[in-house]
Amino acid sequence: MFDWAQIDTVLLDMDGTLLDLHFDNHFWLEYVPRRYAEQHGLSLEAATEELMQRYRRVEGTLDWYCVDYWSRELALDIPLLKTEVEHLIAVHPHVTDFLECLGTSGKSRVLVTNAHQKALQLKMGKTRLGAYLDQVISAHDIGLPKENPAFWERLQQVVHFSPERSLFIDDSLPVLRSARDFGIGNLLCMLQPDARQPAREISEFPALQHFEPLLQDLAC
Repeated sequence: MFDWAQIDTVLLDMDGTLLDLHFDNHFWLEYVPRRYAEQHGLSLEAATEELMQRYRRVEGTLDWYCVDYWSRELALDIPLLKTEVEHLIAVHPHVTDFLECLGTSGKSRVLVTNAHQKALQLKMGKTRLGAYLDQVISAHDIGLPKENPAFWERLQQVVHFSPERSLFIDDSLPVLRSARDFGIGNLLCMLQPDARQPAREISEFPALQHFEPLLQDLAC
């Protein structure tokens, strides 16, 4: 699939790529609406409708990914609520084997996520994936979401990677397009971010349902 001899750095998304997106989908689409309805004396339907409108207004911005923003906006302790359903946090199949194989192959493994630092801390603590990564970068440290083309220029100042000799794996098409526009030479889209949802059909980028083919490609 890739000429691995020409790849030095592997940039990896977290939610929907390394981790099952079911946790986030359940949290934001089901759990938060229920708790918001309880907190504000609303029906679940009214709470869900209001939240969906609020989500859409900031989608793709750094606020959309910021747990402190949502705690203020919704008058809910979002980090605490996340711990109440943290049992749903799960690593996708073959992820740790793939990360281990990258390390053995001498590739730099960099997590590049839009997740807020508090969400990142919870998930890294739950999954222990940090042991398989060389660097962990939150977009909140950079000051821009990955959807913003300027994000990649700022990231390069921190990580010092060569775009042409990098592979970036994500499940978001807007983010992958941003990376492509910046000039990252190798891109890969995950077809099934949420393991409880059917795999998508993606033709715009090379795509995989899980990491096992990459293990074969790397001959690990």
